[in-house]
Amino acid sequence: MPTPSLASLPIRRLTLRDLAACADLSEDRGWPREEHKWGFLLTAGKGYGIDDPGGGLVSACVVTEYGPQERPALAAIGMVLVAAQHSRQGVGRRLMRHVVSEMGTTPLTLHATPYGRPLYEELGFKVTGRAEMVCGRFTPDGPQPTVATRAATAEDLSAILRLDEQAFGTDRTHIITRLPAFADQLRVAEEDGRIIGYASAWPNMDTHVVGPLIARDTSVAQALITSLAAHTDRPLRTDIDVRHTELLAWVKGRGLASVAFNSVMTYGITELPGDWSRRFAPVTVAAG
Repeated sequence: MPTPSLASLPIRRLTLRDLAACADLSEDRGWPREEHKWGFLLTAGKGYGIDDPGGGLVSACVVTEYGPQERPALAAIGMVLVAAQHSRQGVGRRLMRHVVSEMGTTPLTLHATPYGRPLYEELGFKVTGRAEMVCGRFTPDGPQPTVATRAATAEDLSAILRLDEQAFGTDRTHIITRLPAFADQLRVAEEDGRIIGYASAWPNMDTHVVGPLIARDTSVAQALITSLAAHTDRPLRTDIDVRHTELLAWVKGRGLASVAFNSVMTYGITELPGDWSRRFAPVTVAAG
């Protein structure tokens, strides 16, 4: 029986049953398996993939929608992967075109590596920002932040959701309500009994990823990172908007080093909604 061509293989929705195949695909491309993150994304968002007739996946990606369910205000595309043996054969382009078509008029965003950026530009995405990935063992140094922080409680949820929507520009309830189960830490910063920032740290291989990081200003972001670092023995990793130069210099002075830069790209909008000055780091670059 002849092997079907890549162009004829159907694109389908992925489910949690595809978790191992998604992790295998990550590993195939030299990425960490990241099963914990894949599980979160496949639950909170929509996965799309192409089955390999020989087993596993030819390609996969995830789409996380925000705002009203019937008319999303924004969707983030991430984890766009093509198996090594099928790379450079138009598979990623076909999958992305399918996703863009499926999303209709919904504005889109993604974080692009230098390798992936030309494809996204070809599809009409524009670079609207940059994020710098930093990683390392955080070492407290110099004056300690004076902003009060503590572990979040269930009673804080409504305040966290309000703060997050102001900073992100649209509702992320389905993401934020999953953080207590997904993350090892969820902490808030307070002033006069009012929540002025929050952040989580979730496990990814041998690191803790800091994100989301939403804060009134840089001093609040510093306090949240310091408090998260104090409650883990793992290295920290996070992706900080490059416009937050003060925070980037501060973390680099405390043991974190630059790993990579990603381009923040959009489709259908000229810039992301919300208040970037309070949005320091995403949940994960795969979900915005």
